[in-house]
Amino acid sequence: MADLFGFLHEVPVVSIFRHPRATLALRIFAITGITLFACLGIHAWLSIRYQHTHALKELSAGADRMGHTILLGTRYAMMGNARHELDQIISDVARHPDIVSIRIYNKAGEIKFSNHPEEIDTKTDIRNTACHACHVTDVPKTSLTMDERIRRFDNAAGAPRLGSLMPIMNEPGCADDVCHAHEPDKKVLGALDVVLRADSSEQEILGFQNRILLLTASLFLLASGLIYMLLRRFITAPVSMLIDSAKRIGKGESVDLDRLWGLGEMGELAMALSRMQQEIAEKREALERQRKEYQHLFEQVPCSITVQDRDYKLIQYNREFADRFNPASGIHCYEAYKGRTDKCPNCPVEKTFATGVAHCSEESRVNPDGTRAYWLVHTSPVFDDRGEVVAAMEMSVDISARREIEERLRRSEQKYHAIFDNIPNSVFVLDAQSLEIIDCNSTAEEVYGVERAQVRGASFLSVFSPEEHDRYASQLRAFTVLNRARNFRSDGSPFYVDIMLSPAEYHERQILLVTTNDITERLDTERKLIQASKMATLGEMATGVAHELNQPLTVIKTASSFIMRKIRREESISPDVLQTMASEVDAHVDRASQIINHMREFGRQSDLSLERVDVNGVLQAASAFFLRQLTLREIEVVWALDEALPPILAMPNRLEQVFMNLLINARDAIEERCKNAPEAPRRISLTTRTRGREVFVIIEDSGTGIPKSLQHKVFEPFFTTKKVGKGTGLGLSISYGLVHDFGGSIVAENAPEGGARFTLRFPSTSMAGPVSPVSGESRERSEV
Repeated sequence: MADLFGFLHEVPVVSIFRHPRATLALRIFAITGITLFACLGIHAWLSIRYQHTHALKELSAGADRMGHTILLGTRYAMMGNARHELDQIISDVARHPDIVSIRIYNKAGEIKFSNHPEEIDTKTDIRNTACHACHVTDVPKTSLTMDERIRRFDNAAGAPRLGSLMPIMNEPGCADDVCHAHEPDKKVLGALDVVLRADSSEQEILGFQNRILLLTASLFLLASGLIYMLLRRFITAPVSMLIDSAKRIGKGESVDLDRLWGLGEMGELAMALSRMQQEIAEKREALERQRKEYQHLFEQVPCSITVQDRDYKLIQYNREFADRFNPASGIHCYEAYKGRTDKCPNCPVEKTFATGVAHCSEESRVNPDGTRAYWLVHTSPVFDDRGEVVAAMEMSVDISARREIEERLRRSEQKYHAIFDNIPNSVFVLDAQSLEIIDCNSTAEEVYGVERAQVRGASFLSVFSPEEHDRYASQLRAFTVLNRARNFRSDGSPFYVDIMLSPAEYHERQILLVTTNDITERLDTERKLIQASKMATLGEMATGVAHELNQPLTVIKTASSFIMRKIRREESISPDVLQTMASEVDAHVDRASQIINHMREFGRQSDLSLERVDVNGVLQAASAFFLRQLTLREIEVVWALDEALPPILAMPNRLEQVFMNLLINARDAIEERCKNAPEAPRRISLTTRTRGREVFVIIEDSGTGIPKSLQHKVFEPFFTTKKVGKGTGLGLSISYGLVHDFGGSIVAENAPEGGARFTLRFPSTSMAGPVSPVSGESRERSEV
């Protein structure tokens, strides 16, 4: 087998496959032959190996059976110690032609019986002779397998021999016999060695091997011949025909491959060639149609196209160029385009010849009618097979109309830019995402005290205070109108503006158009009006405040009179009485001080910044002003406050003014109704609750209510239903404006049980920061 693979390794197979003249049939034949040779060789080798192994196994089994048989035949003689009989048996059996020798060894390795008398009583080396099978270890073996009993070797002449070694075991009869008793502890008394001839078996194996090799060679030659004929019939001839047909198809000739149909893959290849022939014909027709179409497009394309050689002479041009410039034959491009006698400066065609890449430029000329024409020029190189620029293609697009439009657009931009600069309000153009200032008008420069070049690229949030950046950053993107925003000029001075935002697109960029209107003067006027309303409210509260202050003054007067009387009488005052009187005086002084401070706080002008406000606290502080008055008028105040009310964004001082205006109106309405109906209920209900992200405040009274025809007028300035001298008509109007400044709404309606109901709605806030129920002094008063 090793010789077979060595042969295959030495065959120059690779050279056969790589040889340029090796045909497909030769390659297939070589591959098939090598594969067949390898398969048959492997089969022959496996068959010989199996036969050799099987023959040796059968021979070994026969030798083992013969040794066992001889051992059984000599057992009786050995048991009876019949030496003469044992010699006779060995001599008779050894006459068999296949037996070479029969020997019986004792434990010491001495030959006690043999068919060769000269060997008797000779001693052998037990580790080198047949006894080696048992004495291979330091402690001799007492039993052997068949493979250990059988040994194969060649004699001195080189003839093959097969030996069978059978141990002679100690038996009870041997140990009890008085003639030749052996010790009972001995298991093996000796060994029977039978040597057989293996010449005939080797000859049979060699003959079988030769027959197998001859059969393999015959099958290989027969199969090779058959394969060669089949290859010639089904591959070589069809392939030659296909090659010839492919060459003819490449030349454009028509071929007939019907004869090859039905030959399997060759037939499929013939069909593929037929389809390829048909497709090539169709492609040629399509290419011809495309050539005509492209020629038509070249002539009809709405731009001028010329092809020029390296001397700038026109080689080819389309109809558009001919109709527009009417060139003469062999004319130069600069003569046709501009009527020049020399090459144009900064010529794009020249650059294309120099660099081998496309170029672009804009050209113009004066037409015969005096108008100016403009066109956009694109040039592209034309290469030959060696990659050298041999010509240039020039495409010209008339852009005269576009240039006229651009000029009109430029004048329009100038006009609108002038309008933009002269708008009386400040206008900013912002990037919609980053709020970066892209541009601003002149009014913005004047109002904010900045220069346009300085603010470009800056954030619009810089006009707000730093702590308000985050809030206004979200509001500028979410709302279209922001009222009463506080801005700062470049010198740091604050002013208030209304901001209007409009999203737009400018140069493919999302922008915000921001218009700011300075309302500082208007707010000052409103503030004065609100302050006047506060003063009017304080006047309305004068009676109640007098009652509030009268009680602590009475306590102080009583205590001081008591002390003075005791002093005049020169009577002593006990420390307990004195401490009690001093505590009462101190408490009522604090109460009077809180009332005065609350009035002073309410009357002062408040800031315009919004803060987080606790509505319940402000409502309680406002009602505390009228608590004494309402009690004296037997008016009940019913509270229904939501303790988990979220804060809102407002001005505590002005929110309190709203509640006071509504409470004064409720008080007056109840008194007006009770004049005509003394038994009518006297009740003011104050309710707060939350729903979703909104806070509701409901102030309801049991007064006269609002006539339905006048409900839409109650929030108008100077409108009042009170008698002359009792109201200014500004309370509800100012309250309406203040509620809307806080982002809320106020609605007036009549309650089902009678009386007026005002519902105020405010958006809640989740902004972090301290919550202000009312100003410091007022908060202390509300707690009292």
